[in-house]
Amino acid sequence: MKKEPNVPDRLDAQVPYWDAAAATKTFTHPLHPPWLADISRQAAILDHGCGYGRTLGELHQHGFRDLTGADISPAMIERAQHLYPAVHFTTLDTPPSVPFPDAAFDLVLLFAVLTCVPGDEAQRRLIAELHRVLRPGGILYVSDLLLQDDERNRRRYDAYSAGSHGCYGVFRTGDGAVCRHHSRERLATLLADFESIGTRTVTVSTMNGHRSKGIQLLVRKAPVA
Repeated sequence: MKKEPNVPDRLDAQVPYWDAAAATKTFTHPLHPPWLADISRQAAILDHGCGYGRTLGELHQHGFRDLTGADISPAMIERAQHLYPAVHFTTLDTPPSVPFPDAAFDLVLLFAVLTCVPGDEAQRRLIAELHRVLRPGGILYVSDLLLQDDERNRRRYDAYSAGSHGCYGVFRTGDGAVCRHHSRERLATLLADFESIGTRTVTVSTMNGHRSKGIQLLVRKAPVA
């Protein structure tokens, strides 16, 4: 398959960036409690791309106990283990492979992760892996950033998409990360193998302090027929 020019094709290509950022970045995508109301407190939950564990800490406060966090950044995982010792954390060594067996989880969180995976094929492989580790009828909860319509972001998209790779919405941050914002249609295509349960639009502060339009999607893996 032809590689998209200038788009990192390995999910671990930016580990040095995330290791350097582990002690300083703050993540803000919110959990929506009504979407958790029907989830058993005994559910097995994976936060894929958990960063420093903030969302898992919130889930623990809500009474969930079977919690696992996974991230490509060893420094993020070290910070998470220090902040939330009651949660199990693991470092992802060979992304996009997810080091868990088939049908291991009832709920998977994917919070502000697709924005960190700019390539089309890398995104597809990641979603396929998360589909695999979900139990039939299991839930995937995605929170990410939409394409922004302000001038600053349009300039960034145009600058990075100049050429032929075709990934409009990819950009480089001022401190060196390659990220991606998404259209609603792109997200729907990625999640086409799931049943949609809920969608909500949110406003979030990015890791570099900019207010941005986000989207949260709750989707279900098909139960066994």
